[in-house]
This record gives sequence, C-alpha cells and structure tokens, in this order.
Amino acid sequence: SFYEELLSHGILKPLTAPIEGMVVKEGSCNYMAPQGISSVVKYYLNQSAGADVFYEQHVTSISLRDGKWEVSRKMAPPEQFDIVILTMPVPQILQLQGDIVNIINESQKQQLESASYSSRYALGLFYEAGTWIDVPWAAQYITDNPCIRFISIDNKKRNIESPEIGPSVVVQTTVTFGSKYLDSDPEEVQQFILSHLERVVPCLPKPASIKCQKWRYSQVTKAVPNCPGQMVLHAQPLLICGGDGFTHSNFDGCIDSAMSLAEAVKSHL
Repeated sequence: SFYEELLSHGILKPLTAPIEGMVVKEGSCNYMAPQGISSVVKYYLNQSAGADVFYEQHVTSISLRDGKWEVSRKMAPPEQFDIVILTMPVPQILQLQGDIVNIINESQKQQLESASYSSRYALGLFYEAGTWIDVPWAAQYITDNPCIRFISIDNKKRNIESPEIGPSVVVQTTVTFGSKYLDSDPEEVQQFILSHLERVVPCLPKPASIKCQKWRYSQVTKAVPNCPGQMVLHAQPLLICGGDGFTHSNFDGCIDSAMSLAEAVKSHL
C-alpha cells in the first residue's frame, strides 16, 4: 500500500533506465524517486497534520526531568518532550549523554552494541546545463575497482534529462575503501576517488563543482538482534528507538520499523 500511494502521487516511479551490473532478485521491483529520495520524506511530513519540523538539531543528551524527557542540543537550549523516538544510527544512540546512559540496561546495551554498519564515501559531480555525458548507461555497478563500487548519471537514472538542468554524477566507493580511508583527509580522499573515476569513465567532462561526503553509517550489515523494528528503552515517559538498524537498509526495512514504532507509541498513548 505504501508503494501504491507513492506511485499514484508520482513520488516514486518504476526504474526503467539501464543499470549495468545490477543483480535483480526474482519477484522484486525497483523504483526511483524523480525528485530525489528526500521527496519521499517530505511527502510523509506533509501528511503529518501540521507537525513542526526542525533540521540541523544535533542532540547531545537525554535526561529525565519531572516526568518528561529533557533533550539537550548543540547550539540551542534544551527542550522537554512527553515521548522521544530515536531513529539515528545505533552507534549514535550509544554516544548520547545524560540519564539515557543508565536507563539503557546491560542486556539492551549488548544488543545495541552488536549492530554494525558499512562505511563509504559518496562523491557528487555537478555540471553546467547543456553538458553531455556520453555513456550508454544511467548507472553502473563496478566489480573490478578497489575504490569505486557504483556510478550513477543521476538525471538519466531519474528520466529527467533536460537542456535547462545540468547533469550530475554520483559515485559511491567500495565498503573496503570506505573503512580504510574513513578518517583520512577528505581532500585527499576526493582526489583519490577522482583519479580512479578517470580510469573507469575516461570520457567524463570537467564538473562545475564537486562535493565529497563521508558516510560513516552507510548500510546496516548486522541489525540489532531479537527486537525487530524497535526497542523500548523506558516506558513512562516513553523513550523508544528504531530505524533500519533494527531491520535492514532499504525502503521496506524503514517501513517495517516505522510501523513497529507507530504501534508501540499508540499503545502508550
């Protein structure tokens, strides 16, 4: 039903662009978001009946204050809440300070600590409108390069090629490369990726701008065991955590956790 709804509103469309080297599982369907994956999030936020959304809020600690959760943030005063739901990567839950440190019991801590993630770098190359990228594919999985795992001509993959919009290329590194260079100088990493990219796709034109993004928690390699979808850390007031760290890193996994979280929150209201 989630896919049907998103397809009917044009948020998702079937993936029809040529993807070289993609392993297609029998019975599975692949989709793409023409306006980017953030459009899926924005769609659901718009369905939320007037929820206030604040971005760039770096939570540092969570403590109990008079039957409520006091949430402290970098560069902002603390705020109090009746219910707190945490969906950041599991290692970041364990980095939070305050009463939450003692609220998470030893058994839960061991479960949370057993979750693991792969790490990667992502490189974005952005071009002026009218630039032509002469390759026969929209995206390609690379199997024989120590640095690069995936390349996507993003506007081609989304079927939105236009003379008014400059194309962009997204490059993702291998997990091995990401782990090896995770704490290296970003400028050096960027140059290293670009040198490999030149060998893999020598016909790429010079981009107008480049952005290199470190993705420390890329995909879940091992989910938190024995608690599918969510984990209640404290019942009254409710402190609960979920996300793909409790399922798996694709849209289905996110939906499974969201449904599990929603049911748990409803039962506490």
